[in-house]
Order: sequence, then C-alpha cells, then structure tokens
Amino acid sequence: MFTRAERLIALRNLRPKKKEGFLKIISLFSFFGIMLGVAILIIVMSVMNGFKTDLTNKILGLNPHIVIQPNSFKIDDNFILKLKNDFEDITLSKSYSGEGIIISNNTAKGVIFKGINKNEKSIKEFFKNFTSTENLNNFKSNKVFIGSELAFDLNLKKGDTLNLMSSAFVATPLGSLPKQESFKIAGVFNTGFLEFDQNVIFLNIEDALSIFDKEKKDENIEIYLNDPLKADFYKDKIQKINQNYFVYTWSDLNKSLFSALKVERNVMFIILSLIIVVAAFNIISGLTILIKNKTKEIAVLKTLGLSNKSIKKIFFLTGLTIGFFATLSGIVLGILFSLNIEKLRIVLSSVFNLEIFPADIYFLDKLPSEINLNSILIVFIISLIISAIASYLPAMKISNMSTFRALRYE
Repeated sequence: MFTRAERLIALRNLRPKKKEGFLKIISLFSFFGIMLGVAILIIVMSVMNGFKTDLTNKILGLNPHIVIQPNSFKIDDNFILKLKNDFEDITLSKSYSGEGIIISNNTAKGVIFKGINKNEKSIKEFFKNFTSTENLNNFKSNKVFIGSELAFDLNLKKGDTLNLMSSAFVATPLGSLPKQESFKIAGVFNTGFLEFDQNVIFLNIEDALSIFDKEKKDENIEIYLNDPLKADFYKDKIQKINQNYFVYTWSDLNKSLFSALKVERNVMFIILSLIIVVAAFNIISGLTILIKNKTKEIAVLKTLGLSNKSIKKIFFLTGLTIGFFATLSGIVLGILFSLNIEKLRIVLSSVFNLEIFPADIYFLDKLPSEINLNSILIVFIISLIISAIASYLPAMKISNMSTFRALRYE
C-alpha cells in the first residue's frame, strides 16, 4: 500500500527541524489531544458498563427473572410439569404480591406485600445476601420482614407489632371495610436500593393469600434462570405453551431504567467523541503548515518523478501515523486507568476529603468498571477514521501545487 520511499519520507516529516518548532508543538497537541480523548472515552464507557452490570446484578438479586400470573386462569400442575420437563435449568417457586397499607405508630404508608415460601432456594439466597439466616428461621406465620428504610421511616425494629391493610374488602355490620391483620416483625433486610427497602414487605405466602382474600389458584409462578440475560428468550417459549397466562421478565419491570442508561451511554459516547474530532483539527493544521513549509521539497520530489498520488500518500501517512500511535497510547492509558479507578477514587477522596461516589445515591459501595473489548474496538476504529479524514483533507491540496512556481526562484 505504501512504498518504502513513501514510508521513509513520512517518517522524516514526523521529526521537524529546529526552525519548525511551532510545527512540532502542533504535532504534540494533536498526539496528546487524541490520546486523552480516546482514554477518556474508554474510561467513561468502562464505568458506565460497570455501573450497568452491577445494577443488573443487584436487580437480579431482588427480583425473579420471569413471573407467570394466572390472569383469571388457574395455573395447573400439568403446565408446571411441562415447564420442568422443557426447561431443565430453571428453578420454580410460588408467590403472591399486592398493594396495601402498613399502619404503625399512628402513621400509614402504602407498600407492596409479597408472599413468599421461605423454604425456596431463591428466597434463602435473598435472605443470605441481605439479612441473616437466623432471622429466616423466625419467619413463621403472622410474621413479616420489612426494609431498613421503611423501618427507619416508621421507627420500627425487630419484634415490633404492626397492622397491614390490604385492598380486599370484608363485609361487616358497618359495611364493607378493607381487610386488616396484625403482624410481628421477624427481621429487617437491607438491599441498598432505597425504593426497594422503603416499599416492600415480605410475608409468608399463606398470610399474603389470607389478607388479600385469595386462594391457591391465584398464586404466581416465579422462575429463576442460570443465565438471567436469556429471560426474554424463555418468556417467548413459555408464552407459546399457554397464551392464557400473563408472563413478564425482570427486564420488562426495569425497561425504562435500562433505556435511560442506554440513551445516556450513547449520548456520552457522541459527546466525548467530539474531543477526538477537535484534536484531529490539529492534525489538519499541522499537515497544512507542513505542506506549506515543504513546498520546495515537494516540487523537487515531483521533478524527480514522484507522482501526486505518492506525495499525497506520504502526507496522509504522516497524519495517520500520529493518529494511530495516539490512539494506541490512549487505549493503554484508558485501560490502566479503568483497572485502577477504584483505587484512584479512594486516594482522591482521602486527599480532598470529598465523597466522590456516594453509595446511598448510586446504590453501589464502590466505583464500578468493566472493560469491554467491543467498546475498545469501536473507539479504536472511530479514532482511526477521524484521523484518516483529518490527514486526507490537507493532502488533497497537493494536487493544486505548481512545480514550476515552487522552483521558480531556486
């Protein structure tokens, strides 16, 4: 693609003479500008990828991967048996959820009641991660688990008694009234999600059915997968088995959140890519000045028989070389920074006495970072394309140069 002579001349252009010091400065600005742009882009993408992964793992630890609701049709044993036979890598459990009101200390708050079976594997994993297994042993009839934020808001603790009011009505001599029952707090869980810890109460599934005046046929089926990211794939297959049931996944419940993260990630990518574009303008400026300074040399090369195409390739290679090595340097810098970003956060927090990444706002206890090879490849390609365009534009002007005028006074 490039001859040996073209490569040698291009390499020589990268080492300006002493009297071309200004050109050297422009070349350095081009190099460092592209390098920093690429590094910042990789760091931001890595942090956003890490944030999305940690957030996904946190959500998956709080929610079933797939939920099947009866939708006025009973979920029979044959359907459950077919699920187990068709999908051997799934775990099934039963639950029931509904909205209600918690009443305590003359305070009322709307929450979600979730009836669960404490013997299910997924429930044991939840309590193992967010509370103690000792509390789970105390999780018996007429006892509940509440979130730490809800306990704080209502000034409740383990062992306290509270009243739960459901949306189901019972007939009384005074008319229909919401069903209400008393429960004792068996324990408090803390997931780190403010919304979850503030708005969810766990009951035994029998108590949940009772307070909502429901029966066994109204129970939901919760499915847990080995690979939660395949939830939509399983959802489509389950719906084909029986279309009478309402099936939704964890991603359906959090679609707006992940859509917002995706939009934010794409916008950040576009904005930060402009740093590379701005840095590439220095390549245009540098090559334009270089071509202007090398007018006589270009004329000599033409006189010696070098074609316009070859001379264009020489200056194009000069700019592209700057962009290529700046991109590689930026990738290395970005990866090193991403791998050590949590250590750097700790150092900066201690030096400046600032909380750079508040855990109570971002739901995470450390700054996440996940290096994605596809993202790095995309950044590498985009940076090279921008550098190539920036190198090509000034090189095109060589065709308009007159050899005769350049050598006129020599």
